[in-house]
Amino acid sequence: MKRNLKIKGFSLLSILFPLFAHAQGESQPVTIDNLMALQSISSPQISPDGDWVAYVVRSRDMEEDKSNTQIFMVAISGGEPIPMTDKETSASDPQWSPDGNFLSFTARKGEDAKTQIWTLNRLGGEAVQLTDIIQGVGDYAWSPDGNRLLLTLTDPKLAELTEDKSDDDKAVPYVIDRMQFKQDYSGYLDRRRTHIYVYTPNNETTIQLTFGDYDDSNPVWSPDGKSIALVSDRSENPDLNYGTDIFVVNVDDKDPILTQVTSSPGRDFSPAFSPDSKSIAYVTSTGPDVGGSALTPTKYLAVTEIDADQRSILTANLDRNVSKPEYSSNGRDIYFRLEDSGMNHFARVRARGGDIVREVSDEVSVRDFTRSGGSAVLAMTNADTPTELYNYDDGKLTRLTFLSDESLASVARAEVEKFRFNSADSTPVEAFLVKPIGYQAGTRYPTILWLHGGPASQFSFGYNDTAQLFAANGYAVIMPNPRGSTGYGSEFAHGTVAAWGENDFDDVMAAVDYGIEIGVVDSQRIGVGGWSYGGILTNYVITQTQRFKAAMSGASLGLVTSNYGHDQYQLMYELEFGLPWENPQLWAELSPFNKVQNITTPTLWMGGEVDWNVPINNSEQMYIAMKRLGQETQLVVYPDEHHGIRRPSFQKDRFERWIRWYDQYLKPAAEISELND
Repeated sequence: MKRNLKIKGFSLLSILFPLFAHAQGESQPVTIDNLMALQSISSPQISPDGDWVAYVVRSRDMEEDKSNTQIFMVAISGGEPIPMTDKETSASDPQWSPDGNFLSFTARKGEDAKTQIWTLNRLGGEAVQLTDIIQGVGDYAWSPDGNRLLLTLTDPKLAELTEDKSDDDKAVPYVIDRMQFKQDYSGYLDRRRTHIYVYTPNNETTIQLTFGDYDDSNPVWSPDGKSIALVSDRSENPDLNYGTDIFVVNVDDKDPILTQVTSSPGRDFSPAFSPDSKSIAYVTSTGPDVGGSALTPTKYLAVTEIDADQRSILTANLDRNVSKPEYSSNGRDIYFRLEDSGMNHFARVRARGGDIVREVSDEVSVRDFTRSGGSAVLAMTNADTPTELYNYDDGKLTRLTFLSDESLASVARAEVEKFRFNSADSTPVEAFLVKPIGYQAGTRYPTILWLHGGPASQFSFGYNDTAQLFAANGYAVIMPNPRGSTGYGSEFAHGTVAAWGENDFDDVMAAVDYGIEIGVVDSQRIGVGGWSYGGILTNYVITQTQRFKAAMSGASLGLVTSNYGHDQYQLMYELEFGLPWENPQLWAELSPFNKVQNITTPTLWMGGEVDWNVPINNSEQMYIAMKRLGQETQLVVYPDEHHGIRRPSFQKDRFERWIRWYDQYLKPAAEISELND
């Protein structure tokens, strides 16, 4: 079901995806080594004159067993990318100075160094360190005149303020007095908070603009340079509130005072000033579906005047998530990303309201964009091609980067289709079908039902390395967007609220049945798996059916009550399930551990040792219960890893274990032997 991509009347398949022109017969199935060699692109930033775009490239160093980030720039007119930093710097967050003469970035240079801002002359030369902040810099942004920067800084630790560094590594007790006291990758939380500062280069003093026992984030300058908009939760107890508002602070006030700009009961975030500095566009999660779940609301595009909290929702009739609003240079339009039905589009709407125009649409996922004047650069992917940069100008797309060519030039792409079917209660549901390399119509294949995390997310048109690897190893892959997924409206997203493993179980089983019905899936050789909520849903699947011959449950949940106060989600649990001692029956019903005796599917349990998102104790409990029941199972724990597995050797190890596990149970012994020869 491959269609040419049409953007404002242009057929762009050959522009966007030239690699797919390789004949399948000349290509080889993708290997794990191919995937480990893939680099990724992020953080595009157009120069003020619109002639260049800077961006970050992440690559894996298998010998050093680490990832590196490097900044490049490429001309908007096309040409060879120019490296601006070396691989060892691990630079990120590139930004142009307003005059376009300098490219700034953040980096840590040295084993014990803190993250600082560095600048590079666009014409060449060595990077110069701009800041020397004791605790290191978080976010930053240039003022419109280029004379100052706003900084996001977390309060320093006491040890960082002392000159004696001899006992900095000495262990000290964690003293906890907050309700929200744990966060993945951060560990135990204390009372240190994140605030906004203004910094003038060559001046050692930073001016603090926000204060108090609150965290402030997402700051942006007003175009006139007089104020900064930011996001914060200034409720009585932010740890017990699931909301944020937008505030403005004047940077030159002697005693800076926050002015609250929005006051909705949900989350307001991602502020963007109008060119005249009088209005702010932002994303709001309180809209027409205000009666729905606080945890899975539709994210609408809204605008408000700074001096009047009179919100106008510009996408009220859309019922789809938007992100990253940005005004056009003349202030008439607002551009944004639009999530819809397994796709992410580049769209705009009049600032005063009107019809939504999808500038770039169809079977693509726009991951990010950056604009300057009338031009835009999109970071975009398709099922055949990983994320690359494209110049979008006057309705035309021109590819600027070809990062994946070297790794995938002779690699076959699995054919990807999106199909729709009805669930058990007749609800329409969508899924992606990734066909095995060498697919022949009329032949049934061993199949993996692969489930996404969230659940408030979606599979979309984009190069999925895991699915491509499974397809290269002879598997069909079904990737459904069951209820709980975003991209299909608020009612659909609310379909799993306090009902995990119910509607979404029916939906994913209907996806498998549809695959059998169309003659692709071998009903006797089906596996299931996923990571995070994908692993959690896997647990609900294998405790309710014995249809699957193999399962992989990554970073998943077992006994829900054991997570309360142990992971980072205590507030979300309370909002969705109620307090565990007041609603114990629901907490018990939602726990796959209480149904572990139903599992007969051989299951591989995996997770990170220090994951505070979905802690490893869940997988440990599920594993030991299966082991005690005499079922086939295995547990793999990755040392010093959090929710996402970052070490390249562990990423490769995970791919290898997935393939071996599914091969062991879904393929005949003779076929496995042939594959391993």
